[in-house]
Amino acid sequence: MRTLTITTEHWQAMQRHVASESPLEACGLLGGKNSQVESLHQIRNQLQSPVRFVMDPKEQLDAFEWIESHEMDLLAIYHSHPAGPETASVTDMAEAAYPVVNIIWSCMDGTWGARGFWIEDGQVSDVTLRVVEA
Repeated sequence: MRTLTITTEHWQAMQRHVASESPLEACGLLGGKNSQVESLHQIRNQLQSPVRFVMDPKEQLDAFEWIESHEMDLLAIYHSHPAGPETASVTDMAEAAYPVVNIIWSCMDGTWGARGFWIEDGQVSDVTLRVVEA
């Protein structure tokens, strides 16, 4: 996937989520179809860590089931790097378990921004995140 389309509503919800959890890492899932995000699922970071995340297994399973029951696909996993970097970390590359876009939020100079990445076989490539009005 080279481009992921996200509504302004979902973009702002992710941004609020990662900002509210800072200085801890926040995480969540995005569902949809044909590279178009249609649902956002905030998941509790079980580790409650500023440098790592593990999704709460029950919340993650509930989100997977919701996405599937609404005939959507898992399109992306998002998480934050409150203190940087704005790119995929070595840990992100090693633990990427799903063939989906990885959205990494970081706070640079007090402003939250995000970048999209495709991680496969230890290789990282950029994914364009296109934010559109709903």
